[in-house]
Amino acid sequence: MSTLTENIKAYEGMQNMLKADHFGKWVVFHDEELVDLYDTFEAAADDAVMKFGRGPYLIRKIGEGPITLPASVLYNKSAFHGSS
Repeated sequence: MSTLTENIKAYEGMQNMLKADHFGKWVVFHDEELVDLYDTFEAAADDAVMKFGRGPYLIRKIGEGPITLPASVLYNKSAFHGSS
């Protein structure tokens, strides 16, 4: 299983192609592979959690830098959808 650092390196290796073809979309990388492209963070996070649980995986918006979240924050579907 790849680490988050390895997934970041995989994303960075594809970053120019992704910017040229998919600027503004969201991506998920797992095991150093591009999983898919998404229109929203919520769609990317839902799919990543469903497929890989707690990870590690990378979710990144193409063309933007990394988002910094407190270490205590985990994606919680109910926080985005208003239900448990």
